[in-house]
Amino acid sequence: MVIDFARSERSTLGLEWELAVVDQQTGDLVGAAPELLAAVARDHEHLASHVTSELLTNTVEVVSGVNRTVGDGVADLTRTIEAVTEAAEARGFEVICSGTHPFAHWSEQQVTAKERYATLIDRTQIWGRQLLIWGVHMHVGIDHPDKALPILDALLTYYPHFQALSASSPFSNGEATGYASSRAMLFQQLPTAGLPPKLTKWSEYESLVDDLVHVGVIDSWDEIRWDIRPSPRWGTVEVRACDGLPTTLEVGALAALVQCLVDDFSQRLDDGETLPTMQPWFTRENKWRAARYGMDAIIIVNAAGDERLVEDDTRDLITRLEPVADRLGCVAELHDLERIIDTGASYERQAVAAAKAGGDLRAVVRSLISELRDGFPA
Repeated sequence: MVIDFARSERSTLGLEWELAVVDQQTGDLVGAAPELLAAVARDHEHLASHVTSELLTNTVEVVSGVNRTVGDGVADLTRTIEAVTEAAEARGFEVICSGTHPFAHWSEQQVTAKERYATLIDRTQIWGRQLLIWGVHMHVGIDHPDKALPILDALLTYYPHFQALSASSPFSNGEATGYASSRAMLFQQLPTAGLPPKLTKWSEYESLVDDLVHVGVIDSWDEIRWDIRPSPRWGTVEVRACDGLPTTLEVGALAALVQCLVDDFSQRLDDGETLPTMQPWFTRENKWRAARYGMDAIIIVNAAGDERLVEDDTRDLITRLEPVADRLGCVAELHDLERIIDTGASYERQAVAAAKAGGDLRAVVRSLISELRDGFPA
């Protein structure tokens, strides 16, 4: 099977942000996405292509266009979110984002009426129905197809940074999970989700897709839902590891980190360097550590097995990437990672909100509503 990788301008950026719809009074999820999508299409026709449905009727996905800078990408998202929020508030709803909803139960949610979702649920049954989760996806343009898989492999060495900084799912079905990101554990249950296999050549990727289609696992490449994957249609590498981020500041900060890393790797390939990689078993361990412990995770940082606290490694990484951020115009957004570290990642802020309310998880939803409105962490 031949899969053409579209030509894309180097390090251009596209963002996808999944938002949950909740009742203003109870904070519980409501299946109002079809209604909100119709309202946005009617009242803001120019934004209709920037909002779409997802697996469940409680979810609206907001999609940016192709942007050169993180600031432009976040501004693009913000315009659409304002329209979605306007439609939601007029109907007694709010929109929030986190990796999971604190107390809603998966069995009470409705699946969006699309054939692809019906097929997914029919195949995965209860494990697919339990996917009451939200995330943020970041596409970064790759200017030559031969770079896609080496850059993907190198990005896996920073998987725990993405996971720890974005972790926002400490509660699920009304209970504390003990994980900073329970979403990471839930999503990898799907047959084609989780960490990608180690691939060195594009022909290996084509062969893998061909095999999966042949045995009926998928119908096309876009049904492979790896945490980091090539996106041939757009000519990008897509990072899907992040939990749902509650604020535009956090979306911008993580997008800056991803964009800077991809651009740095692209330049190093142009300079003839070999990019850093890590054994698959180290990558799996890093994913678990970051999902379990968040910013307190001690992670494996290289193929030699050296370890560091993810917070310390992130602070050094910000400094190292400053020249890259400068040429990409995202220095401010890159340094917003420090604000996440200093004020606490979302899973930490949610725990504080719950504790202050004596364990009442409705307070967590109220804090998420406030954060999305304000655009920055409480």
